[in-house]
Amino acid sequence: MLFNSIDFIIFFPVVFVLYWYLAKTVRQRNAIILFSSYVFYGWWDWRFLFLIATSSLIDFLVGKAIGNSENLRVRKRLLYTSLAVNLGALLFFKYCNFFIDNFIEAFSFFGHKANFRQLNIILPVGISFYTFQTLSYTIDIYRKKIKATDDFLSFFAFVSFFPQLVAGPIERASNLLPQFYEEKRFAVKKFSTGLKFLILGFFLKLVIADRAAVYVNAVYNNVENHDGYTLIMATLLFSFQIYGDFAGYSLIAIGTAKFFDFDLMTNFRRPYFSASISEFWTRWHISLSTWFRDYLYIPLGGNRTTKSRWLFNIFITFLISGFWHGANWTFIIWGALNGGYIVLEKYIFKKRRTGILNIMLTFVLINISWVFFRANSVQDAYMILQKVVSTPGSLYIGMGDDIAALIYSLIAILMLMVMEVKKEFFNHLFSFSNNRYEFVRLSFFAFLIFMILYLGVFDESQFIYFQF
Repeated sequence: MLFNSIDFIIFFPVVFVLYWYLAKTVRQRNAIILFSSYVFYGWWDWRFLFLIATSSLIDFLVGKAIGNSENLRVRKRLLYTSLAVNLGALLFFKYCNFFIDNFIEAFSFFGHKANFRQLNIILPVGISFYTFQTLSYTIDIYRKKIKATDDFLSFFAFVSFFPQLVAGPIERASNLLPQFYEEKRFAVKKFSTGLKFLILGFFLKLVIADRAAVYVNAVYNNVENHDGYTLIMATLLFSFQIYGDFAGYSLIAIGTAKFFDFDLMTNFRRPYFSASISEFWTRWHISLSTWFRDYLYIPLGGNRTTKSRWLFNIFITFLISGFWHGANWTFIIWGALNGGYIVLEKYIFKKRRTGILNIMLTFVLINISWVFFRANSVQDAYMILQKVVSTPGSLYIGMGDDIAALIYSLIAILMLMVMEVKKEFFNHLFSFSNNRYEFVRLSFFAFLIFMILYLGVFDESQFIYFQF
């Protein structure tokens, strides 16, 4: 089920009423969250409910077994069981056909014909997200950072919590799971905060992302017929499309959770004001960046090793992060580019970088990496970069819907930048959303609602990160 669908507009108030007016105890509320989450997920394809239920059950049992054992060998075997089950499912559903294709190409390169066929596999929505969430639970128990839960219902609700189930934020059990044990309070202030997040999230998704997508798709799906300036414009728009799409989803998830008295972690902090690539990754998709830091980069040795090994650890972490995003060489190159950027930064610069020129340079480098992230193939990405350098041509404006999409996109992005510049540099002076005058607050959100209704795209388009 999509947040921007009629189904969700009906689903959400029904769950809200059941949660606050029918359920009276913590267990009853958790049962409603669990049932609602499975309906939310099963709305897309009910067959994959067995997958998430199996993953939850195994990690619940493995977590308890690890928590009950002091034998290091036994604890390791149990952890490896959890890793094998979760990563095995992820590898099969997400990467099986990628490996088959590359085996076929490798055999062809040496003049042999391989008789492999692609399997008819549907990628379960959100498998990368809930797999990482459950893995962090068992790893943290193994490291004795948290205790295993005996509460079956709370754990299953934690894994499948519908606001963040399919695209994060990827929550840690230490933050989210204890919230399922607490008595919930019906608080108007929390609902109003949640409503603010929802309005901002839908503005980012429907006005910024989905408007920009019209122009971006028209250009990126027809690369050979466009020149450099048009490809630059499409790439710039894509940088705001993906930001609006994913940050918008995160805000909607955080806002929805607040309606049920849950607090999710912040996932984005104005990333395009970063003065270095390293800083960018402390502001972009924070829940995933910190996951890779804690469960891959630090176990590899982090920065407590030789400089060459430290730089290798950085690069390999980003390379795997790229592969996590998708079974395609475009994502692997995207991850390698970001890893390479940071390695060069650590190698060249000794001090923290600041200032507008560094912000602009970082934005340009990120946009080059976005070319690979968005391009339909590696060949398309190379063609785009080549045309940007060699064939500037003229800017494609389009006609009819295309020109309207471009103009509306630029207006919406300008509005976003005004809000972000204000929050990044002048938030201590005044605030629209938290202004002490109610009239200012209401006017600000009424204006956003008007813009959503006037400029928003209501075609129930899928969020980009659902494919991961």
